[in-house]
Amino acid sequence: MKKNLGRAVIALGLLAVVVPSAGCATVRPEQRSILADPVMQFESESPEERQLEHVLENREGSFGGGSVKGGGCGCN
Repeated sequence: MKKNLGRAVIALGLLAVVVPSAGCATVRPEQRSILADPVMQFESESPEERQLEHVLENREGSFGGGSVKGGGCGCN
């Protein structure tokens, strides 16, 4: 029984070391430009968001200023 428990502990320890190291990869410099594409960024603006902003700009007759708070009367 102790022999099986010892093997299980060793197997779990080995698994705990091998699994995290599987995510590591070496990236060549010419591959970095592909990985740095704005599409790969979490904070990038999706095509749907751009289309919605375009529609709102056309409907409101304004351009940009999407992050500015306050009304149009100048009384921020």
